[in-house]
Amino acid sequence: MSTTSTSERVQAPDQLPWDPNCTRFPTRKELPKIPGAPKDAAWVWGKDDQLGRLNLLTPARVKAAAAEIKLGEMIRLDLPLHIPETPAFDREPFQHQIKELVEDVVYDDTYTLNTQSGTQWDGFRHFAHLDTKLFYNGTKATDFHPTDPDPHKCSIHHLSTHGLATRAILLDYRHYHRTTHPDDPYDPYTAHPITLSDLHACARAQGINPLPTARGGDIQPGDLLLIRSGFVEQYHALTPAQRRAPADLCWAGLAQDEDVLTWLHDCYFAAVAGDSPTFECWPPTREGAPGGVMHQALLACWGMMIGEMWDLERLAGRCREVGRWTVFVTSAPAMVFGGVGSHANATAIL
Repeated sequence: MSTTSTSERVQAPDQLPWDPNCTRFPTRKELPKIPGAPKDAAWVWGKDDQLGRLNLLTPARVKAAAAEIKLGEMIRLDLPLHIPETPAFDREPFQHQIKELVEDVVYDDTYTLNTQSGTQWDGFRHFAHLDTKLFYNGTKATDFHPTDPDPHKCSIHHLSTHGLATRAILLDYRHYHRTTHPDDPYDPYTAHPITLSDLHACARAQGINPLPTARGGDIQPGDLLLIRSGFVEQYHALTPAQRRAPADLCWAGLAQDEDVLTWLHDCYFAAVAGDSPTFECWPPTREGAPGGVMHQALLACWGMMIGEMWDLERLAGRCREVGRWTVFVTSAPAMVFGGVGSHANATAIL
């Protein structure tokens, strides 16, 4: 690490492991080349690291983020567990049963669910780098076997143990597009790519400078990025029969291009989340690495959790009312040893 002033601590790219307490980190172009890692990998927090970008959530940053709590209003960001009624990608729908232990007196209940079936976090076991088949920080699929000497590499419980509490920035792209392009609406149930220019224009319309603080912007290391594309709004507008119908697997989301990827990397978000089933535009708008499927870059290369199908409707409406787009968010992923993903269990506090 090198230091340029008493207030700025700059992380040198090749000085591993990186210090999460730094205030300025290398750009995507400056990432060190790590032996055995895919190009563009940021396996920089230590050879045994399991947290990825959550390393940025230092006590100092969490304490500073708490200053976003001004009204004390809590808004839950999870959909009910049974939504959507027909999960995408042939995933199992949520099932709930009540068990009577003592007649008329004592009851339990049991859940059967797929952690990817509703509001969720994609953990680091969810998606590998496609060409190398490596998961975050060099983990392999064979490391997931129960008989492996360390069967919990990239497990969701590491993220749960650390916890997630930080400042979130909500970009309400659905509202921005509707108000600035009233004659050119888009359907969230189509492959509508949200480009970097779209994101920047949306942010500036909300009074946010979309550049990282290192470049004079408003995005701080460790922020959580929230994108409202309109999927949840559209879901609630469907008829019961349409909600039960198999999904067409087409959704609006972030474009898989180099500009978007570089912005996501260089802003040093702790994690990202959106309201669609994939966060990124689906199907992908272009093929090839590191574009094509954004999941491989975020999860496998950078250790950046991806939240999907978050319910941002009430939060977006309240942010418009109070005129600010930064809030404090907490999330408690499931404490499941060896787990792949988790429901978000997320709350925004204004």
